[in-house]
Amino acid sequence: MKVTDLPKHWESKKESVERSHDYNLRLPLEDAARIAALAELYPDRSESDILNDMIGAALDDLVRLSPLKDKLEGKDK
Repeated sequence: MKVTDLPKHWESKKESVERSHDYNLRLPLEDAARIAALAELYPDRSESDILNDMIGAALDDLVRLSPLKDKLEGKDK
């Protein structure tokens, strides 16, 4: 998924996703406010949901790029 596809994704029905790893994330105040604003715009999505989707989309974008593609897909170990 592309980052630009996220608003459409957030408007669709929320699907359950298993999350197996926790991270502690410290954001600048301005970024935290933007995440909070997105959660208000999409009340079916929590701030954690939004952050998870954004990180996943960013990683998908990176996987599509060379030379990172092989490393992020696990082919270059």
